[in-house]
Amino acid sequence: MKSQWLQDSIMMTRGVGARREPRVHHLTEALQSSYHYTIGPYSAPVLHVQPGDRVVVETRDAFEGKIKEESDKPSELLTMPYLNPQNGPIIVEGAEKGDVIAVHIEKMSPRGADPHGFCCLIPNFGALTGTDYTALLNEPLPEIVRKIKIDEENVYWSRRHTLPYRPHIGTLSVSPEIDSINALTPDNHGGNMDVPDMGPGSITYLPVRSPGGRLFIGDAHACQGDGEVCGTAVEYASTTTIRVDLIKQWKIDWPRLENADAVMSIGSARPLEDATRIAYRELVRWMAADYGFDQWDAYMLLSQCGKVRLGNFVDPKYTVGAMISKHYLK
Repeated sequence: MKSQWLQDSIMMTRGVGARREPRVHHLTEALQSSYHYTIGPYSAPVLHVQPGDRVVVETRDAFEGKIKEESDKPSELLTMPYLNPQNGPIIVEGAEKGDVIAVHIEKMSPRGADPHGFCCLIPNFGALTGTDYTALLNEPLPEIVRKIKIDEENVYWSRRHTLPYRPHIGTLSVSPEIDSINALTPDNHGGNMDVPDMGPGSITYLPVRSPGGRLFIGDAHACQGDGEVCGTAVEYASTTTIRVDLIKQWKIDWPRLENADAVMSIGSARPLEDATRIAYRELVRWMAADYGFDQWDAYMLLSQCGKVRLGNFVDPKYTVGAMISKHYLK
């Protein structure tokens, strides 16, 4: 039996396909064939689904499997911006501009007989080094690759530390209306947000701007701290199961997220404070539109009980989620 929060979620109460028996689709590597490094309205759809359908997706890791051993050098094997390969686009039948696509992440499992993830220090990438956007004269940090054994319970970081397996999807998007945006950059279409809450047991809401929505998904992380400070999480190949639905005529401007305990608005920008402003502004507007709050009361209440989640501050744009407990929305 489904948990009560899911039954009461926006997706299940407003979704076009919420009450229908889902058809299950398998988006395998063979069916995907060519993974995408840009998110936009110009690539050929790989799958058509009805609202309420379930899709089992075989994602590749952020390095598309090119990093295999700790002796590998990212500078020799990786080429910017050809990172972060995406599955899709998936067409959701009936999705039109002004609608919202809901993505419930049901399960994420490591792929392969002996699954491993990788965390890398990549030259000129990360929060504490010079980058193309933060120009410094210092030399790049050393290239280091860590190969990490993972299973569905733990991430075996080192002999000293075993971390809990807390997977999430780093990049989840719908297509912009006319732009094609590289898969490393988050914005109001979603993209490479790297919000750790976007894992099993969460629903992400994305604003449709292109016919069919054109859903992209990839960049699975076995675990990640707030900010993804060194530039990479534990990047791994996953089998990710999602249920996709459609909410008609729900006008939102930025991605939103719901789980059992809270709702969250997500903003991406530079500088970091502007991403935070976007996230909180959208949360204020959401509370006023859907939960009966006066706008200024919502604004003042969030100053007392709002919480912030730092998705990333390493990508071309930084991502912040602003959230409030559902307790205050009753």
